[in-house]
Amino acid sequence: MEVIAEISQLKVAIVHYWLTGMRGGEKVLEAICDIFPQADIYTHVYVPDAVSDKLKRHQIKTTFIQKLPRAHKWYPYYLPFMPMALEALDLTEYDLIISSESGPAKGIIPRPDALHICYTHSPMRYIWDMYYTYWGDAHWLKRIPIAIMAHYLRLWDSQSALRTDKFIANSSFVAQRIKKYYRRDARVICPPVDTERFCPVAEPDADYYLWLGELCQYKRPLDALHAFNQSGKTLVMVGEGELKQCIQQQARDNISIRSRVSQQEIIRLFQNCRALIYTGVEDFGIIPVEVMACGRPVIALNRGGIKDSVINNVTGILYNQPSIDDLNQAVEEFEKNEALFLPEIIRKHSESFSYARFIRAIKKCLNEVQASIIPR
Repeated sequence: MEVIAEISQLKVAIVHYWLTGMRGGEKVLEAICDIFPQADIYTHVYVPDAVSDKLKRHQIKTTFIQKLPRAHKWYPYYLPFMPMALEALDLTEYDLIISSESGPAKGIIPRPDALHICYTHSPMRYIWDMYYTYWGDAHWLKRIPIAIMAHYLRLWDSQSALRTDKFIANSSFVAQRIKKYYRRDARVICPPVDTERFCPVAEPDADYYLWLGELCQYKRPLDALHAFNQSGKTLVMVGEGELKQCIQQQARDNISIRSRVSQQEIIRLFQNCRALIYTGVEDFGIIPVEVMACGRPVIALNRGGIKDSVINNVTGILYNQPSIDDLNQAVEEFEKNEALFLPEIIRKHSESFSYARFIRAIKKCLNEVQASIIPR
């Protein structure tokens, strides 16, 4: 893959919050690694068996968090120590530092003449706008230390934003968070989606709606459950999480709940659903784009990163309020106009979020700031 000529010889470090699995953030990391095959990767916690061979081809270095007891499982409890761990990293040999921020990653201390670019999946939402979603139901004995920790983390998080030369946000929604909490503007470059893995089928079954994701509060699976309990329409819910038992107990016969589903089965569910039901407020949301790559529409709450991926009344329907009535009205509206949602148009739109598009956009952004780079 072509590397930007002007900076291909630079010493590059990529700082990622933790490497304990392969989710959306790690897919972005893989793409950045394709641009910079010479880069070293720094992270708080590294579990080799949980990451791809592509990432393991890079030299991966960890902060002192890795050496703390059972860090591979308990790392969320070590969050208060992560600012100190980042600032303890010696990155003075690097000309270009790219931080991949969702947990603490951007708070490194670069050389004065080094360029620091932060690709932001989101500011730490569990200490900012979603603080009460994450911690509001916690026991008061837990809420007190969390409140103290969050207070100091917010101060550090805002202050450490000053060490970043340029912010890239994964959606317009995240760019708003960056503007609100860091008082900085951000370029929006949506994350890469492997659209080539997906394709429409000639004659989809289209006899059910699909909800897929983690069964937790902020993804609002209960909205889908109650709406389809009320309407009686067929819904397949796929996922694991804290709300699973509650959902199983309340689901009526028209709703089926599945847990462990293979990748092949997920693709089949995407290809054959009538539409994806998307009730949560996400930073961006990879699943809707994958479903659209299969030519299927999306019915989603009109909040968060979904605004960047779904075109209302073209590739799906966006409803405005997180209520059962609004969701059911959106489903009814979709069914009245179902023939207008053309699989070829939906598939074509999904390609604007392809891996190749992401690489081009990142390279263009880096080219625009390369004048700020002073090679050693």
